[in-house]
Amino acid sequence: MTLQNPSARQLDFTFEESQSARRVWPVRELVEQVRELVEQRHSDVWVEGEISNLRPAPSGHLYFTLKDAEAQLPVVLFRRQALLLRFRPADGLHVLVRGRVSVYEQRGQLQLVGEAMEPVGAGSLQLAFEQLRERLKAEGLFDTDRKRPLPSFPLTVGVITSPTGSVIRDFLNIVGRRHSGLNVLLFPVSVQGDSAAAEIVTALIELNASGLVDVIVLARGGGSLEDLAAFNSESVARAIVASALPVVSAIGHETDFTISDFAADLRAPTPSAAAELITEAQHKIADRVDSQTTRLERAARYRLLQARGQFESLPIDRTEGRMTSLLHRLNQRLDDLVFRMETTVEGSLRAHQRDVAEFAATVLRHDPRQRLGAARERLGAGRTRLDRSLERTLQVAVTRIHAADARLHALSPLAVLDRGYALVQGTDGALIRSVAQVATGGRVTTRLSDGAFMSRVEEMPGPKESSKSKISKK
Repeated sequence: MTLQNPSARQLDFTFEESQSARRVWPVRELVEQVRELVEQRHSDVWVEGEISNLRPAPSGHLYFTLKDAEAQLPVVLFRRQALLLRFRPADGLHVLVRGRVSVYEQRGQLQLVGEAMEPVGAGSLQLAFEQLRERLKAEGLFDTDRKRPLPSFPLTVGVITSPTGSVIRDFLNIVGRRHSGLNVLLFPVSVQGDSAAAEIVTALIELNASGLVDVIVLARGGGSLEDLAAFNSESVARAIVASALPVVSAIGHETDFTISDFAADLRAPTPSAAAELITEAQHKIADRVDSQTTRLERAARYRLLQARGQFESLPIDRTEGRMTSLLHRLNQRLDDLVFRMETTVEGSLRAHQRDVAEFAATVLRHDPRQRLGAARERLGAGRTRLDRSLERTLQVAVTRIHAADARLHALSPLAVLDRGYALVQGTDGALIRSVAQVATGGRVTTRLSDGAFMSRVEEMPGPKESSKSKISKK
């Protein structure tokens, strides 16, 4: 008899009952339920932290960790949302991320699926501006040694701006006042909006390809950082650097700076200042011409007054003699110049005549008709040599054919038959070379040079009488 402990039996019963009542979760189902619960509770949250361990994927997705002093959270920003960012994320950047909390099932890891992101502190546009400026500067696009000077006296200036704004009117007013002879070619574009950057790039390319302008002015009035976004784009900056023509950037007011200002060959504080800079050389020359004209008029009046005073102080008869002597010297000088001119012209004409004669002789020496005649003679001689060669070749071939025919005829069995010999064949057509091949009563065919006949063997003598075998003709 075995004694059992009642408390042990009760414990086993409780354990078995709990085993049958509990639910066993597969890992995948449990993680999926946790993910659904988390996404329902936290479908739209804002999380602030510092970017760490940023890993851009080849697919365009961004993976990084958002952390603070006490915790960290993995974040994924898919390609479509990453393309909408106006700044370039980097490790150590303090940002604010909007998205939904989820669970990455393959790792069972909590993560934030980002929908939008913006830097904390400086605005996204300002941060994007600073990042792009530093990157293009590191590439050397803003170096002063690559910037080209403006042409001093341009004939035509191409202006890329809006056709409806006050910028083009102010520009034309200043050009008309300072340099009325300067042509202005307007290339109308949108200066703000999503399509503005692409239109500006197209305008720069087409003005360079047209060959109609000597310098390009990129102009726009003032505005906020959002309004000037097209002039802070990388595509516009690279198009300015790639331009074969000098580019003047005249964007906004004196305090406004854009990426286009750094990439351009010259920055003008305002569009009006750009017009003054382009016409500066012509305007200075006009001022200098006016100044020199005034000085020349004053000097001419002074010299005229001096000549009048000297003339009045001289006696009339002495003045007349000096004037006559001066006229004679001038006439003599004129005749001397005429003689020298005639001599020079005659010498030049003779030299030209010699050149023409030499050229005519050269042309005659290289007359194509002479070359054509010589070519015809060479062609005739070649044809004659070809005919002779063909004739000799044919003769040799005919001689070889006749010799081969003679050898063939000599080796032909028919020629042997012409000398009185005959060929004897059995009924099977085989050539009979021995009496052992025939028998008495057998039939044979005898072939002569002019025909054949059949015979029957009547008698087969012994070996010694084989030469006297009788064959009856039938």
